Amino acid sequence: MIMRIRLIHGPNLNLLGKRNPAIYGTMTLQELEQAVVEYGASKGAEIHPFQSNDEGELVQAIHDCASDCHAIVINPGGFSHTSVAIRDALEAVELPVYEVPLSNIHARESFRHKSLTAETSTACISGMGVQGYCSALDGILTT
Repeated sequence: MIMRIRLIHGPNLNLLGKRNPAIYGTMTLQELEQAVVEYGASKGAEIHPFQSNDEGELVQAIHDCASDCHAIVINPGGFSHTSVAIRDALEAVELPVYEVPLSNIHARESFRHKSLTAETSTACISGMGVQGYCSALDGILTT
């Protein structure tokens, strides 16, 4: 069976490669998604990327996962610290969820230290950049 995994990116991640490269690196979102899709394919998984700056679109994308995905890898961006709606959607779909912030949220501003969405996640892999996404896929595919 081929695992279908939804890769969800939240607000401002479309600016990767331009926004704060010292924190987020120089890889663009398209390059990051391509790397994750290729890594997933090498492990026999289908990765389906999605990005939105809109909270409602992210909630709907999560809801849609319930019918055709085996797991979710998500970087909710700033919504990880503020969105009860995204947290509740992740909990409601009852799928394995791996949250993957690119930067180490615990080494940043204090308001970033708490992730509401990580509370409902299977795992949170923080601060490892693209390697965190590959580690999330490994976690999904070996469980």
